[in-house]
Amino acid sequence: MTEKRIAIAGAGIAGLTTALSLLQMGWKVDVYEQASHLAEVGAGLQISPNGTRVLQSLGLEPVLQSVVCQAQGKEIRMWNTGQRWKLFDLGDDCLSRFGAPYWMVHRGDLHKILLDAFNAQSDAPVRLNSRVVSAQSTSTGASFVLQDGSHHSAHGLIAADGVHSILREKLLGEDKAQFTGLLAWRGLVPVHTISAHLQAQVGTNWVGPGAHVITYPVRGGALMNVVGIIEKDGWLGESWTERGTHEELLQDFGHWHADVGELMRKIDQPFKWALLGRSPQKGWAQGAICLVGDSAHPTLPFLAQGANMAIEDAAVMARCLTAYSTAEKAFAEFENLRWQRTADIVNRSSDNAKRFHNPQLSDAAKAIDYVSTEWEPEKVRRRYDWMFEYDALKMVL
Repeated sequence: MTEKRIAIAGAGIAGLTTALSLLQMGWKVDVYEQASHLAEVGAGLQISPNGTRVLQSLGLEPVLQSVVCQAQGKEIRMWNTGQRWKLFDLGDDCLSRFGAPYWMVHRGDLHKILLDAFNAQSDAPVRLNSRVVSAQSTSTGASFVLQDGSHHSAHGLIAADGVHSILREKLLGEDKAQFTGLLAWRGLVPVHTISAHLQAQVGTNWVGPGAHVITYPVRGGALMNVVGIIEKDGWLGESWTERGTHEELLQDFGHWHADVGELMRKIDQPFKWALLGRSPQKGWAQGAICLVGDSAHPTLPFLAQGANMAIEDAAVMARCLTAYSTAEKAFAEFENLRWQRTADIVNRSSDNAKRFHNPQLSDAAKAIDYVSTEWEPEKVRRRYDWMFEYDALKMVL
């Protein structure tokens, strides 16, 4: 194969950021997307310095500035009293300590910017209605078949098509997901519709017995992203697009502080999904085929690192493919470099759910001491700094 061409299955955050990173390194890239059109899916994302420095390196900061929100800080609030604790500063302190900003952004806004950048820079736009259904390594790279029966080949094939990826199943076997007993609610609230004291540009983590609520601004501060997680059995739908009702939502959170109730009532359309946990698995790299992003290391959302891991993957993958003569060697090194870090994030994210939902939070006498101890500044630094300091652009290959 005379041309340096990589195929990517999936045009989400992971696939497009990987594609842009490869284009920057001089590769030709074909992106195959199973959907017939690319729509705005999901809601908010938190992009911490370990992710933003990669997006900056791709030259995306100027266009992202119009849609991201660099919140003033993050705080913890008590589920019933509303008492506040400062978690960390997200402005000058973040920049001075980690050398990159902390952004909060609507997934659809980030996705559109990545998509537009790829289509502008690539010699071929994203190919829609193109689901990869089978693939194999060959002596020259990878060959694969689309759902329409057409055959294709490339130097290597990267599977970035998410947790329900056909290629993930082929490489790792049947999905071993376990229901966590957690139901997630999400929605968006126009900031101008809520009380003035709720319009502050901060990220808030409400903690309570058996549940927690995350709120933070997106779309340049025009919308508030609201996510509520509650321990509940009996719901197993993992789709982000399952509609719920305000009545159901308020059955779960209507007894919380009035600020939570106001935000929940002002959500345009609540959506719900079950949170399924998956243990870290090895085997992403098999010959000239490799998994990245959620296909490789799906995680629960309790460290806000799912998108960041995908963005880190993109930078490391592009560097590996450029450093090694074959995709097989590059992919093996990629997995070697990325497995332990992503496994640590997946495992620590699961631990955070227990921290947010501790039964002591139901006891007024114990709750304040619990929060003050669990989110003591030194503990917060140990919990987060190792993630934010990571530089996918400079780590030694």
